[in-house]
Amino acid sequence: METALLEASLYTVKAICILDNDGNRIISKFYDDTFPTVKEQKDFEKNLFNKTHKANAEIIMIDGLTSVYRSNVDLFFYVVGSSQENELILHSVLNCLFDVTSQILRKNIEKRALFDHLDGIYLAIDEIVDGGIILEADPASVLQRVALKGDDPTMSDGNFKDAITSKLDVGQRTSKVLQQAKDQLGGWSVGWKN
Repeated sequence: METALLEASLYTVKAICILDNDGNRIISKFYDDTFPTVKEQKDFEKNLFNKTHKANAEIIMIDGLTSVYRSNVDLFFYVVGSSQENELILHSVLNCLFDVTSQILRKNIEKRALFDHLDGIYLAIDEIVDGGIILEADPASVLQRVALKGDDPTMSDGNFKDAITSKLDVGQRTSKVLQQAKDQLGGWSVGWKN
């Protein structure tokens, strides 16, 4: 009996999708060319939704791919990997995505709230998976990297323009203080003897 060992790969995630309760795309990121066109991607999403929206399972094999999924109110979260991929790894990515989304949306996981915080969700997905490689599966670390903390109103309200402006103001004040110190030090003459 011949045993073929599969070569290990860091590219574990093929896609991450968040669909609404009608199966329409809200967020989808495909990390390889399994579905090269948008039409093929949407057909896959529709097929995936049709097979899972009434099921009580958490995992499904569809079109030769392993998909783990979770639903809440009017959103469906999917993480897709190859047929040989470890379901527990995919499930840890799904749990991280769901928990981070829950924190960003302040436990109000529904379509309208997701649209209000879409930029933060995209950042979180990019922090969890990059190019199909899992970077982080700890929700606290992802939230810290995305800089969305519940006590930071400038960031959690999605008002990034004000947050960036305030950071620039701090940077300009710091620059001004450093320039003043440099000017004062420049007036001193320091003589070094060899």
